[in-house]
This record gives sequence, C-alpha cells and structure tokens, in this order.
Amino acid sequence: MDNKLNIALIQSDLVWENPEQNRDNFTKKIDNIKEEVDVVILPEMFTTGFTMNAETVAETMDGETVSWMKELASKTDAAIVGSIVISENNKFYNRLLFVEPSGFISYYDKRHTFTLVGEDKTYTAGKEKVILHYKGWKIRPLICYDLRFPVWSRNFEDYDVLLYVANWPKPRVSAWDALLKARAIENMCYCIGVNRVGVDGVNSLYSGHSAVYDVLGEVITSFKPNEEDTQIVTLEKRHIQAYRNKLKFLDDRDTFSIT
Repeated sequence: MDNKLNIALIQSDLVWENPEQNRDNFTKKIDNIKEEVDVVILPEMFTTGFTMNAETVAETMDGETVSWMKELASKTDAAIVGSIVISENNKFYNRLLFVEPSGFISYYDKRHTFTLVGEDKTYTAGKEKVILHYKGWKIRPLICYDLRFPVWSRNFEDYDVLLYVANWPKPRVSAWDALLKARAIENMCYCIGVNRVGVDGVNSLYSGHSAVYDVLGEVITSFKPNEEDTQIVTLEKRHIQAYRNKLKFLDDRDTFSIT
C-alpha cells in the first residue's frame, strides 16, 4: 500500500469535436510533466468537448483514444483518467476511463445525464457504482452533473478519493466550488475536480476552477480561473486516517438504498 499518491490535474481548453487535435494537445501537456506522478486526470469529454453529436464523434473501447491512453499510461507509468464518448451495443455513453500502466481499464458511465441540454436524450445513463482500487487507494470516479447528487456519492465504502471530471460552465461555477468542498467534508475524503476552460462549439464558456480539497474542506491547489495549467498535488493516507480516527463522523452516517 502506498501512503502517498501523486496526482496531476490538467486544466485545459478543448478543440470542439476534434479527437486527434485534443489527443495531440494532451500528449504535449503530459510530456511536459517532469515529476513522477501516479495519476493524470483530464476533463470530461476531453477529446471533443461536451457535445450532443455522439454519432459524429463516438469511439469504441478498441478505438484510437483508448489505445492512446494505454500507450501514454505505459510510457509515463501513471494511470490516465478522463471521459470520452463511447458507442457500445447501439448506445452512447459518457464514459470515464481509468487506464492503468499495465493496460488494465476500469470505467464508469455517467449516471446523472444533464437534462438541461438533453444529454439524457443522447446518452444512456450508467447504473453501476464504481470503486477503483489503485496502489492501495480506493477511488470513487464520477462525472460533472453527478456532483449535484450527494446521495449517489455517499461514502459507504470508506473510499479515500472522490474524483470528478467536468465541463462545468462559468455561470454556475460558484456551485462547482461549493459542492466540491461539501463532498470532501461530508465524505471525509480528498475530493478532486478537473474542469476545462475556454469556449465550446455551442458558445458555452468555461472558467476552470479545478481543485483538490482535503478531508476538512481546505483547498490544496492554486488554479487560476480561465487559464490552462497543470498542477501536481500529493495525497497522504495519514491525513485521512488521522481525521477519521479523531472525528468519527462517518460512523454516524445514515443508511439507505438507491433504486
């Protein structure tokens, strides 16, 4: 078990519906990371932007982006994480991929599709809760709109890290800030949010505000709004354990079932 986990968060603009260009851009950004990291996190739909044109951009699990992620993970000896548009069994999914250096892939399909723009009409909602086990850490991956639903993210598994990738727009970024902090505090875990910047193909504006919050809800990153940046943060097991042992709030959590 590793007591520390080094995470690289890449806050980036995205080229609208252009997987090849986005892969090239992220290859350069990842190549510029000189420190040793365990995980590299990219935004939601990092090859396309948040598009409803799934038929145009969808890939398969044997497609170019998955192959690219596997090659990068092997090259960097770090897990590569982000969501892309996947076509499977005649359905489309907003799927978060966690690709390990060994080539092993875990994935999570976004449960809460964003009805405000019709994501529910294009993409099939996932139903499975996923807990990833990586280097002795338990990680719960989620996507963007999932952040607004605390019941779905409730920490019953004693996971260590709650991880969100997003295309969260600037007009509602105050909610993004507040909810990331709240999810860290209520679940007594590190909470990571990686959001994009720039303007997409339907003129939605994104200001970033990527961040990592610790168990007490303290932000431990320093991203500037509206700017591309890569930051590396070290997560420590002893931080989680110390506060969970001292403040046994999770012992008092309510029990419930989700249908």
